[in-house]
Amino acid sequence: MKTKQFHRRVWAMVLLLALIITSMGATLYDLQINHGEEYLERTQWKIAETQTVEAARGNLYDRNGQVLVSNRVIYQVSLDTGQMGATPEARNDTILALIRCARAEGVEWNDSLPISKTESFAFTTDTPYWFADEDDDGNPIKSLTRLGKLAVRMGWVDDPTREPEEKPKSAPAPEPGLLDRIKGFLRGGQENTPAKTPEPKPLLDARPLLGKMCASFSIAGEGAVDRKQAAAGEEIPELNIGNLSPQDARAVAGILYELYLRSQEIYMATEYVFASDVDIDFISRVKEQNLAGVVVEATTVRQYHTQYAAHLLGRVTPIYAEEVEYYTNLDLDGDGVGDYKMNDSVGRGGAEQAFESYLRGTPGVKAVERNTKGKIVSETWQSEPKPGSSVMLTLDIGLQAYVENLFASAMPQRQELGAEGAACVVLDVDTAEVLAAASYPTFDLANYGAELEEKGSDPLTPFVNRAFQGAYPPGSTFKMVTAIAGLEEPDIITPTTLIRDEGRYTYYTPDGPMCWYYRQYGGKHGLINVSKAIEVSCNYFFFEVGRLLGIERLDDYAARFGLGEPTGIELEERTGVMASPEYTESHGQTWYDGNTLSVAIGQESSQFTPLQLANYIATLVNGGTRHAAHLLKEVKSSDFTQVVLDYEPEVLGTIDIQPKNLDAVKAGMLALTTSGSVRAAFQGLPFQVGAKTGTAQTGGTSDNANSVFVCFAPYDDPEIAVAMVVEHGESGGDLSQMCADVLSYYFSAKGTREEIPVENTLIR
Repeated sequence: MKTKQFHRRVWAMVLLLALIITSMGATLYDLQINHGEEYLERTQWKIAETQTVEAARGNLYDRNGQVLVSNRVIYQVSLDTGQMGATPEARNDTILALIRCARAEGVEWNDSLPISKTESFAFTTDTPYWFADEDDDGNPIKSLTRLGKLAVRMGWVDDPTREPEEKPKSAPAPEPGLLDRIKGFLRGGQENTPAKTPEPKPLLDARPLLGKMCASFSIAGEGAVDRKQAAAGEEIPELNIGNLSPQDARAVAGILYELYLRSQEIYMATEYVFASDVDIDFISRVKEQNLAGVVVEATTVRQYHTQYAAHLLGRVTPIYAEEVEYYTNLDLDGDGVGDYKMNDSVGRGGAEQAFESYLRGTPGVKAVERNTKGKIVSETWQSEPKPGSSVMLTLDIGLQAYVENLFASAMPQRQELGAEGAACVVLDVDTAEVLAAASYPTFDLANYGAELEEKGSDPLTPFVNRAFQGAYPPGSTFKMVTAIAGLEEPDIITPTTLIRDEGRYTYYTPDGPMCWYYRQYGGKHGLINVSKAIEVSCNYFFFEVGRLLGIERLDDYAARFGLGEPTGIELEERTGVMASPEYTESHGQTWYDGNTLSVAIGQESSQFTPLQLANYIATLVNGGTRHAAHLLKEVKSSDFTQVVLDYEPEVLGTIDIQPKNLDAVKAGMLALTTSGSVRAAFQGLPFQVGAKTGTAQTGGTSDNANSVFVCFAPYDDPEIAVAMVVEHGESGGDLSQMCADVLSYYFSAKGTREEIPVENTLIR
């Protein structure tokens, strides 16, 4: 009985062990055979790294919903040297393989090393190491180029910008003693001599410098020069690259030059991107090579849907090296943490810069795990990127295009007669919205790099926004300020006051200034009131009114109209200058009472921008309310489901203008276009226009005066104000036809202009 019980227990134990062994075997088989590769790969994972993912930038639209600037997805290739292998040789092999892929597909890669890419190697710039510069006090100094900084830091050359130190004269060496003579005898009869100061390393030509670079970077096959030898300054062959071809060595050196600039903190504006906007054929070839540390990733670049408004839209660029500290500490959302990383992009000029806080999205963060070969095996979003907002501008791109095309067709002929640049601003009278702001000559934003190289030294400065940054004497367009001041101030003039034009104004001196009509034709305007004085632009009338007012009151009214004052525009602008005794004396000149006469007719030192002139006319004809000029109309979320900001017009100041006084001034401006000197340009329009011409003498390459023209329309219910300037265009009246064309286009297109509906927007 006991024996049977024992055997049963033994078999139970055997069966249990068999089950355990079978279970373990099945588990091991599953681990090793079925999932072996998967678990092997998992064992090779590294610690997850955190990556910041760029957010899509918001789009720019015109006032009618027309897309002006959007994003285009491209693929770029960058390098992660930490994943390229443990040795410089492995890294270089990967880089060379990538270069050969690019050559096979005809892809250009980024290489700024100033050494030609083919033999015989030579510098591609006249200043490879240093260039002349000035310090803060204007003293001439020498500054290192990027290549120079790296060459000095790597020990390839001595600093060529550092002046050699003058060695102090040393006392004569004492006669060697007996012990010194014995030591000299033991060394072979040589007595002690002072150690020679090593000669400074000379600047190298391109080929030997490339040799030193190759040695330092371990760019070589068999028989490579030891890097310690190169660092120690020992003599090495010019270009010892083993079994590599010279072109391959130069290509690899160019990429490592870019990487070393960044690793040595010489050029930290952005991370190095090998190639941008690459096609699928190149991507496929790179993927087939399975190159460790070569990263192909999608990114976005700005796409321009218009060739116009280049001065208004702006660009997007990486953060420049000198701006890194500012941007990385910039806290836009108030959370106490800088919102930018060193490699971020920012708006540069125009609306891109002015509305950066709206256009810039919120970057996302993801955790990435890689295996030992650098391949990504896991990605987890910690926070997804949020695209930037959509910014609606006040700009009417159709009107903007019309004005720019008008300049493009009319200015070349005028330039043959001495004219230079031009500008035109069209404002909404009631809100000071910028409907158009054209500057001539202009450039193409989509090809900015090529344009900068071609036009950067153009004396006509096409990259300057003349509409906001060009300051010009207003000439007779200023006379409405003098008129309003004289009408509004007590005991100066009324709408019916008559002043006799005597030709020459002799109040201060017998040879005083003349009215233009007397100077050119010997005629006089006779007894005229303020309306007629504006129509015929009688200088004598305004000399008298200006003298009675005095410079202080003239300056006060000019400031109320915003002349010589900031307009409030979001873009960079010049504030201009309103002539005054203080300004004249600040330039070492003497102010005389007679200077007020010139100020009253828009001469002297007064200089205003076309934007200021347009806003001054808008302020005048809307009854005296000066609004802040602005380019921002509305900000919506990226999907147009929410309104982030609806711009409310800002009032900068008001002028109490009596209706009868305003009517008198406007009547003079109307008479100019209906019976005055520019009536031919406006007689065919289906609405009436008020206008004023201006001509102002100025310096420059041409003897011609600047042409200035301002106008508003319709006369009975003003809607838009226009200011146009042509540098050295001679007569302001010559611009009347161009301004009439602008008005004609605006009002004829207004009825047919369609507002483009955008997604998630209610159609009215």
